Amino acid sequence: MSEQKWQDFESYVEKIMREKHIPGAAVAVSQNGEVIYKKGFGYRNVTTKEPVTPETIFGIASVTKSFTALAIIQLEEEGKLSVHDPVVKYIPEFQLNGVKDMDKIKIYHLLSHTTGLPPMRRREELNRLKDHLEYLAHEEYEMLGEPGEYFSYCNDTFLLLGEIIERLTGRLHRRYVTEKILNPLQMYRSTFSLEEVAKLENVSVPYMYSKKTKSYEEQPWPTLGNYEVGGGIRSNVLDLLKYGQVYLSDSSKYTHKMWNHLHPIKSNSYYGYALQVTPDYSGVTLVEHGGGQPGVSSNFGFIPEKGVAVSVLTNVSEAPAADLWLAAVNTVLGLSLDQKRSVEPVYEATSGELQLLEGSYESAEGGNITILNEENEWFAQAAGEKFKLRASASDTLVIEALELPLKFFIKEEGPAWAVLFGSRMLRRKV
Repeated sequence: MSEQKWQDFESYVEKIMREKHIPGAAVAVSQNGEVIYKKGFGYRNVTTKEPVTPETIFGIASVTKSFTALAIIQLEEEGKLSVHDPVVKYIPEFQLNGVKDMDKIKIYHLLSHTTGLPPMRRREELNRLKDHLEYLAHEEYEMLGEPGEYFSYCNDTFLLLGEIIERLTGRLHRRYVTEKILNPLQMYRSTFSLEEVAKLENVSVPYMYSKKTKSYEEQPWPTLGNYEVGGGIRSNVLDLLKYGQVYLSDSSKYTHKMWNHLHPIKSNSYYGYALQVTPDYSGVTLVEHGGGQPGVSSNFGFIPEKGVAVSVLTNVSEAPAADLWLAAVNTVLGLSLDQKRSVEPVYEATSGELQLLEGSYESAEGGNITILNEENEWFAQAAGEKFKLRASASDTLVIEALELPLKFFIKEEGPAWAVLFGSRMLRRKV
């Protein structure tokens, strides 16, 4: 790979960082177990101007999910469980409102966010996994559908995998993942413990960028409570490359099931077990997962056919870490820097089709989006911004600026009752 290509990549990263107000980022790439690229960009602390290095620790947020999924797959490999087992086999008191036959909900439904539970109100004050069982049993909600029918990201069912691990092993989830995954891979600058983070050197400061004040606002590390099962690891890009080898080495064939059991989420994009898959990207498979928390945007993944692993970490909320990740992938593959995972087709929707999609959608977790028509132009309003839309199918609108499809769900003739916005299904507001 030419030096010039990486220089072009670095110019691209610096441009995106300026445009999207990213204070600091780190990128690392390995091929066949060898680190072929590593670099820090910007600042881990904007006040002291301390630079980011490849060793800088960031939150990795939901990239943590694949660690928990891997722990479950390892337990299956040891004969301790099957992902096709009902969850109630290990957690007999597990109950969801509106589900009469709990045997229908299998471990793989937790792994793939297909239980049918909608996005839930976050309860970060709950710090023992058994307390979450009480919450799920007594909270009011309406299921989206039958297990396996719909994909909708749900942290509150995913974290139950931690409870299964704890009951089977007699160890705290964080301790088990540390002993079985982090330590054997010598990921010694990766931890669930905020106390350890406070003792380590070269740690990023998490920020949110305020459009009002045009400045970075420092964020405390979220304590997360039970949500650490799906979002609690703090790490660095070099440790994540070590982790990538778990999926790329010859001895890890059992991990293939994590990206082979797939649920379609949008055109040319599928979800496996805590990993998202683009099966034909210029002839190769992209396997990845992103994450976001206050002060954290992350993306990690690999290309199995090429033995390539790539990790990107940033210290600001809502940064396009997945775009930086793909630009690094494109550099390795010799493709155009700004090639996308897929491009939605153009569809001429009728006014009748579009009217079925108009309206406001929301979830208890806090996500919301409004689809509106202004002088025969269609817009989405979300997170205080307005985005122009175009149709790519009778049930799909695309946020043009982000090339992000919004897939709507329509029963019979009525208006759409839900929309898949990113990875979460939001219901129509009544």
